[in-house]
Amino acid sequence: MKLDTKVMRYLTSEDWRVLTAVEMGSKNHEIVPTPLIEKLSGLRGGSGVHKCISTLAKANLIARVKNAKYDGYRLTYGGLDYLSLHTHLKRQTLYSIGNQIGTGKESDIYVAASPSGISHVVKIHRLGRISFRTVKTNRDYLRHRSSASWMYMSRLAALKEFAFMKALRENGFPVPEPIAQSRHMIVMSLIDAFPLRQISEVPDPAGLYSELIDMILRLASFGLIHGDFNEFNILIKEEDKVAPAVRNTKDQVLTSSEPSKKLTPILIDFPQMLSVDHANAVMYFDRDVNCIKRFFERRFHFTSDEPGPFYADARKLIGKSGSKRLDVEVEATGFSKKMAKELETYMREVGVDGDGGKDRDDGNGLDDPDSENDSDSEDGLQGREEEVDSEITDENPNSTGERVEKEGECLDTRALSTLSLEEKT
Repeated sequence: MKLDTKVMRYLTSEDWRVLTAVEMGSKNHEIVPTPLIEKLSGLRGGSGVHKCISTLAKANLIARVKNAKYDGYRLTYGGLDYLSLHTHLKRQTLYSIGNQIGTGKESDIYVAASPSGISHVVKIHRLGRISFRTVKTNRDYLRHRSSASWMYMSRLAALKEFAFMKALRENGFPVPEPIAQSRHMIVMSLIDAFPLRQISEVPDPAGLYSELIDMILRLASFGLIHGDFNEFNILIKEEDKVAPAVRNTKDQVLTSSEPSKKLTPILIDFPQMLSVDHANAVMYFDRDVNCIKRFFERRFHFTSDEPGPFYADARKLIGKSGSKRLDVEVEATGFSKKMAKELETYMREVGVDGDGGKDRDDGNGLDDPDSENDSDSEDGLQGREEEVDSEITDENPNSTGERVEKEGECLDTRALSTLSLEEKT
């Protein structure tokens, strides 16, 4: 679905309370009854709540399910987007949102800007988008698992990716800087680079191949396997490499007139990250290695003379050179084995298990979960986050309600939808 923030600036504090109430009610209700929305919102007078519900429904932030047994509403992905953006706005993580710069199998990528004008990337997980293509085969699985909610799984994917990205960044891996995470949305630093799949030639294929294989082995030494290590999830950053100074016999310093270029690989996309102790670790590790081998052979006509590396070799590197088990560390931060198992089971059942060297769908023409009014399409959010609690509290009384817009906050100011959208007074 398309992210549209035009209505956001016109929502009042009461609208936000009602929208948050629907999210909270989704914890135990597939369709949140209207009386429960009134109770959770804490607003006096039923007429005000119904007015807010009408406003939110017109903006497609909540939706009434057809043929329901009682009067109620469910949260849409648009509503979840707004709640996430509202949280980032209050944290002063984001100021404006710009163009969509990428579409994954079940995620959308946007360029954004902070209040200080620094460009960021916003990744919105939308698990369930491609699942409707195979909904007949997966219907039984989804019906009997309340935790299979698209939004809950999207939240788990974002939580997992943010946790691993943070751990990898802190241990010197070339990954984007994780800035913030709310629900199914991650804010990270913008990398000025190109996907490896878009690069037709490199000056030193053997050197780049060796660097990527070393990255796979280094991940293993920290107890991790990427699980989707291929040309789609590797960015190549081009940097100027200063040539070393050369001195002649008269001690005169001579420098090269044409600095060489250094290609630095940046690793992205971590929802499929798994431990080296995983039951299928051998398969995932071999798949990561073979994806790189096939791509370099196909694109750059380079074939390594050395076999492997193999999983058995990678196991020997665990804990070497002072490396620690990041799989254990991430679990200690709150992303538990239960969460990982739920997310892994979902991805396996609906076919979102990494690209495995296959062509990636660009996301065009994919079905939208919010377009489905069947009661089986949503099971509701499973869990109440800290920011959900904060959303239901009174808004900042010092809010001026002014509409503020800045120019040049993103790459293309013509495409901006400003997020400094305080509640309308």
